[in-house]
Amino acid sequence: MSAVGRVAVLGEQTAVAGYALAGALTVCADDAQAVRSAWAGLPDDVDVVILTPRAAEALGSARTASLQRLSVVMPT
Repeated sequence: MSAVGRVAVLGEQTAVAGYALAGALTVCADDAQAVRSAWAGLPDDVDVVILTPRAAEALGSARTASLQRLSVVMPT
């Protein structure tokens, strides 16, 4: 049986803060550079990342360049 990884939520503080109540790792990043740095620094045990639309835009193709983790974008 394999271990289950964590879920992270990355993006603007106002959009991600509430996810901590559900047990997700919340990573606040309010500008494009902060998003890219946060993405690169996510712990290895994070398997799913929920992104705000602005965070997804900042990452561009980098979010799908690796099959290391699944990313999804919050609806607008």
